[in-house]
Amino acid sequence: MTKTKLATLGWTGLAAAVLFAEPGLAQEAAETAEAAADAAGGAPSPQVQYIFNTLLFLMGGFLVMWMAAGFAMLEAGLVRSKNVSMQSLKNISLYSIAGLMYWVVGYNLMYTGVDGGYIGSFGTYSFDPVGGDALDTGYSTASDWFFQMVFVATAASIVSGTVAERVKLWPFLIFVVLLTGFIYPIAGSWQWGGGWLAEMGFSDFAGSTLVHSVGGWAALAGAIVIGARSGKFPSEGGVSPLPGSSIPLATLGTFILWLGWFGFNGASQLAMGTIGDVTDVSRIFANTNLAAAAGVVTTLVLLQLLYKKVDTTIVLNGALAGLVSITAEPLAPAVWQAILIGGVGGAIVVFTVPMLDRLKIDDVVGAIPVHLFAGIWGTLIVPFSNADASYGVQLVGIVAYGVFTLVASFVIWFVLKATLGVRASEEDEMNGLDMSETGVEGYPEFTRA
Repeated sequence: MTKTKLATLGWTGLAAAVLFAEPGLAQEAAETAEAAADAAGGAPSPQVQYIFNTLLFLMGGFLVMWMAAGFAMLEAGLVRSKNVSMQSLKNISLYSIAGLMYWVVGYNLMYTGVDGGYIGSFGTYSFDPVGGDALDTGYSTASDWFFQMVFVATAASIVSGTVAERVKLWPFLIFVVLLTGFIYPIAGSWQWGGGWLAEMGFSDFAGSTLVHSVGGWAALAGAIVIGARSGKFPSEGGVSPLPGSSIPLATLGTFILWLGWFGFNGASQLAMGTIGDVTDVSRIFANTNLAAAAGVVTTLVLLQLLYKKVDTTIVLNGALAGLVSITAEPLAPAVWQAILIGGVGGAIVVFTVPMLDRLKIDDVVGAIPVHLFAGIWGTLIVPFSNADASYGVQLVGIVAYGVFTLVASFVIWFVLKATLGVRASEEDEMNGLDMSETGVEGYPEFTRA
């Protein structure tokens, strides 16, 4: 590559040299880029910002897509061995449905023509033309669509874990179609799409409420309508533990989700074309990690103090609750604030898991405490670190999302129950949904349990 070409590439040449690790070229590119930046007042060109912003969306998108694997492994580990194949099937199916529905109708409902209102426009989404250079957007529109799409799949995954081991496949997938194509995009339009809550000043940086609580409310409605698993709450009272198939799988799933969350929160900065943006992304990464760690440690200590034993599954959910809690505002908090926010999220799990048991609400993987309750906490506490937010407006947003999602989800679940039926038969549930719904056992060499 000649020096003339490097001068033309500027910041892009520097990035390429670093990526390909050619020391001589890197030094020459650095000198050229420095001179170009000085000439431009220290700011990269719109072309370079476009490239790096697009790169952030793509990297964040594939990290969040990897969270689909995390949910699949977490759920496969926390359900019994006779239902592992069913959970695996549900997770790959819901991710695929989410992708299609978000193109068919979801993205436009969420982002096109909202204009301070309650809903966007119907219609499929159009990507950049081949070789297009839409600099006015600041990023490739296809990269933005991809990044937003993987978020909606996360909301659907939350429902999957809660209603596991007793919901039939096709009614569940129909619910996913409606959740990902309509409920989530309409709800998302209220804030991220520039709708009425955005006009009020509601703040939810990466989706503690828009993604996690929406998924949690939908899961809660499903758990109530479908009912608890057979044997979970014996007639004589109390709670009967129904242990999952693999703690190692659940732990792997948790670590995958933790990793994916850096894309979830970090790429929600929505820009990486300036030094300030990259610095903020780095801060988001650090706060996200600290909050998750605080969720784990808080859960460890509380379980030991309260029960004299540390339940591994609750500790795993403590990490996830810390992550959900910091998601509403991962940039503004100081270190001690991020630790406090994540730690409270872990505590919420410890106290709300037994609360759901007392209410006889069967949540197989603990998704409601993690995503709904910790999501509410994370959204409500935003003004603690972000002076631009208001506790009153945050509360209005939380209530609005709760009422809309819960009512819409109840209606859909009840209609499905009255028409197709949503719950597997008692015999199928006893034998496991692997055989009745998929015909493929997750662990054919093991005795069913």
